Amino acid sequence: MASIYIHIPFCRSICSYCDFSKVLHKKDLVIPYLESLASEIEDAYEHEPISTLYIGGGTPSCLSEFETQKLIEIISLIDLKEGYEFTFECNIEDLDERLLYDLKEMGVNRLSIGIESFDEDKLKFMNRKVTFKEAEEKIALARKYGFDNINVDLMYGIPYEKVKDLRKDVNLFLKLDVEHISTYSLIIEDHTMCRIRDDSNICEEEENKMYEYIETKLKKNGYKHYEISNFAKPGRESKHNMRYWDNEEYYGFGLGAAGFIKGFRYENTRSLDDYIAGKYKLDEHLVSDQEMMENEVMLGLRKMEGINLQKFFDKYEVNLQDVFPIKPLIKNRELIYKDGYIFINPKYIYVMNEILLKLI
Repeated sequence: MASIYIHIPFCRSICSYCDFSKVLHKKDLVIPYLESLASEIEDAYEHEPISTLYIGGGTPSCLSEFETQKLIEIISLIDLKEGYEFTFECNIEDLDERLLYDLKEMGVNRLSIGIESFDEDKLKFMNRKVTFKEAEEKIALARKYGFDNINVDLMYGIPYEKVKDLRKDVNLFLKLDVEHISTYSLIIEDHTMCRIRDDSNICEEEENKMYEYIETKLKKNGYKHYEISNFAKPGRESKHNMRYWDNEEYYGFGLGAAGFIKGFRYENTRSLDDYIAGKYKLDEHLVSDQEMMENEVMLGLRKMEGINLQKFFDKYEVNLQDVFPIKPLIKNRELIYKDGYIFINPKYIYVMNEILLKLI
């Protein structure tokens, strides 16, 4: 294992669309949670050198100074490999000199900032607050502290949103001049405020236009479209997320975290009481060879470069075309074979799930 994901579930407020494991920040819960997190890591982590570490949430940046120092102590348990990538998720309103100093002390070298939008109506829908001026100032402050690898999240497909509304957001995001932009269309999940309010997704045709606009605009401005939802300046692709898309093993620690270790996929409990009591795992199962290959295809085809056929053979000792019906899809140009790779035809990337259903 060369990667670790750590989940911090606490938030100052709950976004209307969020289905991740999260709870409102309460002082009397944070330290017991962090103590349990330390115990889980000490029990499971075998001190392999770690090349990518990602702390997500929730909102890890909402922790107090004392709580952040406790998190720094936990991170000291992890052996970081030379040249590591260490990402920390944060909200723009939390970025200040104290937090940036603590993140540097922790070893963080990549920030992922959940902005989502600068449109007032969209922000109100999402139960978020941010202004372009604040984002610009806080990112400049992060640069002052030496953070030269920054991702921002952009959400689109909000009910009643039009492409013209999205254009304003994309242009402002480009002005931030960050190294990486992650884009997400709204998915209305169960157990969210969006579901409770009975919100509706926009029509698929309009959503597809938004996706195509984002792709075209970001590529014109120097961003490489390297995964279905992610764009990066050259050499700034997310190394951690590439572990997922390459179907590699990784530790997952914390409430609701998922992991993939020694052939077992597992998911942690989403009950905060159970987690603090040391009952970490909700379920786990040994992944069969067939499931491994299916995951390889589903995750690998998210990458714009697709799946390397030789690497697939080296990993599973079988040819991809002997396991999955790729030839008919190549014939009708839904899949493309080029230079030893199989990938989804870019003009069909937005309906990739339909293609995956034909394969698996």
